Amino acid sequence: MIRQTYIVIQMNLKRTDLLQKGAYINGQFVQADSAKTFPVYNPFSGEMIAEVADCNGDDAKVAIDSAAVAFKIWRKFTGTKRGKILRRWYELQIEHAKDLATILTIEQGKPLAESVGEIRYGASFVEWFAEEARRAYGDVIPGHQRDKRIMVIKQPVGVVAAITPWNFPSAMITRKVAPALAAGCTVVIKPSELTPLSALALAVLATEAGIPPGVFNVLPTNDAPSIGNEMTSSRIVRKLSFTGSTAVGKLLLRQCADTVKKVSMELGGNAPFIVFDDADIDKAVEGAIASKFRNAGQTCVCTNRVFVQEGIYDEFIKKFAEAAENQKIGDGLKDGVTIGPMVEEKAVASVQHLVEDAISQGATQLCGGKRHGDKDSLIYLPTVLAHATTEMKVFHTEIFGPVAPVFKFKTEEEVLRLANDTPYGLAAYFYGRDYARLWRVAEGLEYGMVAINGSSVSTTVAPFGGIKESGIGREGSKYGLEEYLEMKQIMWAGIE
Repeated sequence: MIRQTYIVIQMNLKRTDLLQKGAYINGQFVQADSAKTFPVYNPFSGEMIAEVADCNGDDAKVAIDSAAVAFKIWRKFTGTKRGKILRRWYELQIEHAKDLATILTIEQGKPLAESVGEIRYGASFVEWFAEEARRAYGDVIPGHQRDKRIMVIKQPVGVVAAITPWNFPSAMITRKVAPALAAGCTVVIKPSELTPLSALALAVLATEAGIPPGVFNVLPTNDAPSIGNEMTSSRIVRKLSFTGSTAVGKLLLRQCADTVKKVSMELGGNAPFIVFDDADIDKAVEGAIASKFRNAGQTCVCTNRVFVQEGIYDEFIKKFAEAAENQKIGDGLKDGVTIGPMVEEKAVASVQHLVEDAISQGATQLCGGKRHGDKDSLIYLPTVLAHATTEMKVFHTEIFGPVAPVFKFKTEEEVLRLANDTPYGLAAYFYGRDYARLWRVAEGLEYGMVAINGSSVSTTVAPFGGIKESGIGREGSKYGLEEYLEMKQIMWAGIE
């Protein structure tokens, strides 16, 4: 079965060499030190796609040492030279976007159109930071004494370790690697065990683009703690960037404390989607569909709780449920599909538990609420739950699936209190027309990113990140480069 599936995938690819199974260390695809492998499955069909090198802490040490050696060379490249190499990496990603998207859909499950969008979105960070590589500006500070002169320069932090999730297996890598490489750092990546093939495909193109050996390393593994422990304990690694759950992020923060690493954390969310009574209801429904059901609800910035003002509540939930029922379900490789499978069985079970809890406490299921197809299917139907309350688990829990609980509110003050009643603070969305209220609500929401009359906050040119327990630091935009630079003060004396 594995050989058959592997051949089928190759037949769908123009560049069959993009499908790699070895770890990528010091510019070479190699087997794990233990020679062990682990399987990668297609979440739609359940078929095994490939068996991939199963790295451990020993492999991580080799990769980190390689990155340390490469850092001494890469940091001396001019920003212009690094930028040209990154630009070529970007061009190769765009040139082979369909192949990269096919690999992504087969291992992750999202519809092919979304996968193509992710590849282009991810590549945009490489393009942006190819340009920003020349802009690590310093400063000159007026001296505090007549014979003193003060300069501030910015230098690459060093070897960077990055841990990325399965829900955006390509874009979450480029969003971290591109600014790190632009700054002059070298990187060791641990992708999710569920989606390592996208990371390895990027490595193929990295070599082709001219990224030197050791500058970019990929460690697939089915034993995340062994790699994570080596990354966090290593004194060679000077920064850790992580995207994933808040619980794991807190653990990594504790582990990084012993070596006082610089950290970036993009963690969980509990995004509110607020619809005021003066909103364009059809636009709000369209936005809620896009924000809630993108990637089958499996994104950290997905709408988690929908709040609708009481005067338009009934009209909104009717239109919202109708739109949810009209989503096309199926294999992400098929044309027109908008909802594919969830990534694994425990994800489906978690969502089903949340739905059953809400219904047991009085929520009305307007659509969905079950798997599509047989009992083993990983596709969960788009689900809308009306009359949700704060006592239900869906209010407090990051759902991470295609389930939308809809809450009713009366006043602006009430909905701000409800929206902010969470330890998370990543993304928030709201619709309305009263400009004074738009300002008040945008300022009152305790979130790192807020969209007004729109369903997306993700773009290369704006900082991405959260507050409270949703994270530390920002990715993308001009601020993203700063995360991989250290500031150094240089004081000259005796100038008189």
